[in-house]
Amino acid sequence: MSKAKLTKDIAAKTGCSQQQVNDFINAFCEAVQENVSEDEQVTIVGFGTFYKTHRKATTGRNPRTGEPISIKAANQPKFRSGKKFKEAVN
Repeated sequence: MSKAKLTKDIAAKTGCSQQQVNDFINAFCEAVQENVSEDEQVTIVGFGTFYKTHRKATTGRNPRTGEPISIKAANQPKFRSGKKFKEAVN
């Protein structure tokens, strides 16, 4: 589902304009990104939790040449779904 389709669906369910819903979605995404980047978890009860993990530096291999390459350490955003979300999917 694209962001445009999500915006239309939410606007239809809430009676808000598509522009209002789009502004809300953008604000939600920005708030989650800001908080997760500051090492805070964002938990929406019943939906899930957004959080950050750290991946250590490792050595990998170039699949074409077989040469070893170094893979830098990095932070990764993660999402763990909540119980109600898992039940709805299953």
